[in-house]
Amino acid sequence: MAEKDKVITEKIKLSGIFNFKDTYQFAYRWLNDEDYDVEEQKYVETVSGDSKDIEITWVAVKKLSDYFRSDIKMVWRILGMTDVEAERDGKRIKTNKGNFEIKFAGTLTLDYDSKWDVNPFMKFVRDIYDKYVVYGRLKQREQKVFGDVEELLEQIKAYLAITGMK
Repeated sequence: MAEKDKVITEKIKLSGIFNFKDTYQFAYRWLNDEDYDVEEQKYVETVSGDSKDIEITWVAVKKLSDYFRSDIKMVWRILGMTDVEAERDGKRIKTNKGNFEIKFAGTLTLDYDSKWDVNPFMKFVRDIYDKYVVYGRLKQREQKVFGDVEELLEQIKAYLAITGMK
């Protein structure tokens, strides 16, 4: 069984005006540009009157080597989202309003193909390998996962600030 090491957990919260569709596409494109494969594991939309509640779960994975893999899990929760019109640059545009939250969890997965789980002896050898042989690379890979989650978080915050309306 692959070993998982949770490196970072973060979240973004926003209450106000945002463009859900554009933010969704921006995050997806950013992950693709960084060579992550994105799987949408859950999409639930509940309509109540003129508002929507949306819950989405993404898992993005990127192979860092034959032994290390970066996993970013994103859980989106949008509560009370309504369609509104706002003015930007003198033009009326359709956008959204509501409570917006994304939780991020960055994980470094070791031996993601479980090649070392053939028998108890190989598991023991893998533990030795992790602690003494690749320890330096393990720390570098953890920093890579940490950096990717932080960069994605900052990019989405910047995007929301740029596209947000007052």
